[in-house]
Amino acid sequence: MATAFGALGFVALIEYFNGIFFGLTDQILSATTGESDFKWWLPIIPMVGGLLVGPIVYKFASEAKGHGVPEVMNAVARLGGIIRPRVAAAKTIASAICIGSGGSAGREGPIVQIGSAIGSTVGQMFRMSSDRVKVLVGCGAAAGISAVFNAPIAGVIFSLEIILGDFAIKTFSPVIISSVIASVITRTFLGDHPAFDVPEYSLVSAWEVPLYLLMGSLLGGLGVGFTRTLAYIEDLFDNLKMMPMLKPAVGGLLLGGLAIIYPQVLADGYETIKLTLYGEIAVGLLLVLVIVKALATCLTLGSGSSGGIFAPSLFMGAVGGGAFGFLVNYLFPGVTATPGAYALVGMAGMLAATTHAPITALLIIFEMTSDYRIILPLMVTVVFSALVAGRLFKHSIYTVKLARRGIEIKGGKDINVLRSHKVSEIMEKEFETILESTPLIRIFSRLEQTKETYFIVVDAKERMKGIISFQDIRSYLSQHELDYLLIARDIVKPEMVKLVVDDTLEHAYQLCGIRDLSLLPVFADDDSEKVIAVIRRETLINYYNRQLLETLRK
Repeated sequence: MATAFGALGFVALIEYFNGIFFGLTDQILSATTGESDFKWWLPIIPMVGGLLVGPIVYKFASEAKGHGVPEVMNAVARLGGIIRPRVAAAKTIASAICIGSGGSAGREGPIVQIGSAIGSTVGQMFRMSSDRVKVLVGCGAAAGISAVFNAPIAGVIFSLEIILGDFAIKTFSPVIISSVIASVITRTFLGDHPAFDVPEYSLVSAWEVPLYLLMGSLLGGLGVGFTRTLAYIEDLFDNLKMMPMLKPAVGGLLLGGLAIIYPQVLADGYETIKLTLYGEIAVGLLLVLVIVKALATCLTLGSGSSGGIFAPSLFMGAVGGGAFGFLVNYLFPGVTATPGAYALVGMAGMLAATTHAPITALLIIFEMTSDYRIILPLMVTVVFSALVAGRLFKHSIYTVKLARRGIEIKGGKDINVLRSHKVSEIMEKEFETILESTPLIRIFSRLEQTKETYFIVVDAKERMKGIISFQDIRSYLSQHELDYLLIARDIVKPEMVKLVVDDTLEHAYQLCGIRDLSLLPVFADDDSEKVIAVIRRETLINYYNRQLLETLRK
């Protein structure tokens, strides 16, 4: 609820600053020069916005710098979900000024960070555990996406896929509730309508599917180019020898220079996206806008201003997809849809390429348009876009910023903390085994006598045959006629994972996540069949938390 009202206030604040920067400037120029055309004054407006943003992000809350989502991911993975309360206020004001003054950025990333900061603050106020604070952070992120895009399902998936990296039911439920409440509130005030009014769409021919596949691949490469360019320009400004607070102003001045020729690159560019969806922009201009918008966004965010990358990604996907649509429609007029259809699907493709989150990208465009007819092209495009982007560059636009700081987050954890430690450091040499010939009744007896819920099943030569858990056998509790008919070999899961003592804890953690295992067997080497120790998921998580604490103290 708080995030939804925060989103409404944030949007109103953007409009307020936009009126000041552009409306007031127009009035002043009209009064002093008698002309309302202030085209040549454009570079001054985002520069002034940068001058105001600089002190906020460099003095008040450095987390407000850039697009914000990496800071939220870092808070979840490494800081127990702790985000300073002041971040919400700083991000709100700084991003509203940046976007209101024409900065090439979106409002979605700021809303995610604002909502996450609100959730974290609530958790801190009530002194909740770190796990619950993290869930509240995820609730705030989901509510933010839901409120801005009118996309409650996409908000949930974004939070679970990118922020938390956890799809467990204890996480899933509160995130859904937060997303739904945020959507209901914003729909009450803004109305229940899609973010974009799209033209009628239909899949003209099955031959279009390979074309969408090709477009997705091209957008994957474009997304990687944008991601790496943003990282490069961030490094460029970080190394610039000048007062840090003035750097956003320099970025704003350069952005304004581009806007003299291409004013479409200012702010979120939603009006240009709408024109592209209806095929009302020439193909030559579309091709230019792909490059110019990428450069404008990199100058805005790379210089230290505050805003999101969702809207710029949608913009580039729309104009890039629109240009591709013009080409294929010209070459294959009888079997292709209008360029607007490709622009619409291109939005999802570019978003998937930059975020490496194809499910989120698919659902956002689907919910933003409320058009089920686009689902098949969307699915093909986002999958290939994300696959190509992942092959070309392993980091998303969110994780590349963290990677340059030595932080690599997967599944809500900083993998680098585990990568430098071995299985041998936490493995337990005392564990319980069961012979494969043990009858079911004796397995029940063992369960009653121990606190263990997992048993390693071995043969007479102590070679491992698999693992039995209480979950595997509880369905047999009421079937007494099977007590002596079934033995451990009949119940054991034949597939098994294999850890050796020299494996990293990162590998162990990945196996726990992929197979959803609470116990992992450890072998002396790859050729061995005898279990010498085990690793428990709880022990692994506790060890990770201790090592992370030591890393943060250094």
